[in-house]
Amino acid sequence: MKYLILTTLLFISLISTTRAQDKPAYQLFKNNGKTANYNKMIKDLADSDMVFFGEYHYNPISHWMQLEVSKNLFEIKGDSLFFGAEMLESGNQLVLNEYLSGLYPESKMIPEMTQMWNNYDTDYRPLVEFAKENKLRFIATNIPRRYASLISKKGIGALKELSPEALALIGPDLETYFDPTVKAYAEMADNMGGHVPPNMLNIQTAQAAKDATMAHFSLKNFKKGDLLLHIEGSYHSNYGQGIIWWIHQINPGLNIKSITTVTATEWSKLTSEEKESIANYIIVVADNMTQTEN
Repeated sequence: MKYLILTTLLFISLISTTRAQDKPAYQLFKNNGKTANYNKMIKDLADSDMVFFGEYHYNPISHWMQLEVSKNLFEIKGDSLFFGAEMLESGNQLVLNEYLSGLYPESKMIPEMTQMWNNYDTDYRPLVEFAKENKLRFIATNIPRRYASLISKKGIGALKELSPEALALIGPDLETYFDPTVKAYAEMADNMGGHVPPNMLNIQTAQAAKDATMAHFSLKNFKKGDLLLHIEGSYHSNYGQGIIWWIHQINPGLNIKSITTVTATEWSKLTSEEKESIANYIIVVADNMTQTEN
């Protein structure tokens, strides 16, 4: 009887395990469509200059994986590793640096930061705290939102109205390299179908200002031997566009790799060519994954 009970429990356990494996929270792929080995991915990423991690902003798997990748890259690179993030604006760098150096507690830092994302506590705070605990740099790379909004309204000419102090918070390469026909910006208009607004060029320029600024501060804080792990929405780095495109324009020749996040349905619809070019590594998450938005 005892043997029968143990056998039954084992059988039930095997069924439960099998069912759980049929519902993976995520799968990790290489851009050839084959399953990626996590440890091999880490070694590959560690052999780069910059890694751009494209997330879905409220996806818990993206954020969990970002922290795990950070820990494993730190084991290899030590204090050569540093972070950058779309979620923190360049105007907050001084406050962030002071907090990371231990000048005052988090309760003093948070009120001083502008435009903090509502999911900072759950999704980005762990990365900032990891940097603080290990004395690693963390760069606030994004353009202040007020300037992106100004460009969206007035176009690139708005830069001429800004003070030198304001311009220091914006990537200086926008006027030199901006091209609305580049895939990342041309698709913004294409996706609107027949409803392209009259200020579409300004909207494209504002998006480019974000990418150009994130590229600028990534490069400004990089030196040979460093490894930057940058966190951004996947649309800022997919297909080598966005930030990556700008870095190639400003400072070509760096070894850049990327990770992106897609849902299972999106992955199934990508062509082989799209899978090959979207990123070096792809995290495929369940379509009905819970979100971290408050």
